[in-house]
Amino acid sequence: MQNWYSICALNEGAEISIYDEIGAYGVSAKAFLADLGKLPDADPLTLRLNSPGGSVFDAVAIYNALSRHSGTVTVSIDGIAASAASYIAMAGDEIIMPENAFLMIHDPSGLVMGTASDMRSMADALEKIGASLIKGYTAKSGKAEKEIAKLMAAETWFDAAEAIDMGLADTMVAPVKMAARFDVSGFRNTPEAIIKAVKAAAKSAEPTPAPVAKPAPTAKADPEPDLTAVRSEVMAYAKTVVDLCRLAGQPQMAAGFLEAETSLEDVRKALIDARAAVDPDISVHHPQPGTSSDSRPWADVIAKTFKRKG
Repeated sequence: MQNWYSICALNEGAEISIYDEIGAYGVSAKAFLADLGKLPDADPLTLRLNSPGGSVFDAVAIYNALSRHSGTVTVSIDGIAASAASYIAMAGDEIIMPENAFLMIHDPSGLVMGTASDMRSMADALEKIGASLIKGYTAKSGKAEKEIAKLMAAETWFDAAEAIDMGLADTMVAPVKMAARFDVSGFRNTPEAIIKAVKAAAKSAEPTPAPVAKPAPTAKADPEPDLTAVRSEVMAYAKTVVDLCRLAGQPQMAAGFLEAETSLEDVRKALIDARAAVDPDISVHHPQPGTSSDSRPWADVIAKTFKRKG
């Protein structure tokens, strides 16, 4: 199974890497915390971050676990620590940023489906989550909560120097090559430098097509397909299927849909049927921060810190 984190033992301590969307691929913080719990509590940890964010509930759980760790926690932001990832970074005893790295803080957002009561419950949950995030940023920076709240509401990006001035980072080191290939276009104020770097990283990661022998041209030869367009169409289809399955709380169904090349309309119908079979009552109460739930009817949807378009 693909994962969004890795933990590697070192001669002294361990190195943790979060290089993707937190809570992606159907892997929650529960697995992360279980792996973290296997490490000796006094061992030093190095946490390397290059993430656009993700599940805010997972981020809070990871932050709390790292804060409880008695050994030294050193955080290195290797490219981007945005949204929920920036909150995890605050658990570091020392936060290191290359000169061209970025850290972003913003208000949590989410998606809910249901009645007016459900909508109000969601708003209450987001306010509670936001208050928790503010405390984490203020604890690290020493700034007033009102100042942090204002910066979060504006979706504020900090480069290394700005983050250090703000108290959200401690040490600046030499620039590194941006390795992030995730989508940051959905954020409102993404710096142009990040957009260009991410596009360049994605382009450099594309495999070089193997040479293909072309048949001798004929008078009625069919035009060659646009491979770039075909690839884009396939990737868009796959992303939509995965997003729909995750939104419906059925990430395990994505592989079957992709293998069968199921149409998006049939995917939606199948997910609605699966949803109804598991939880026909859409007005069920949503989990609140700090509250556990075995059924977790919409927890993955509510916990998600979606990227917002302004």
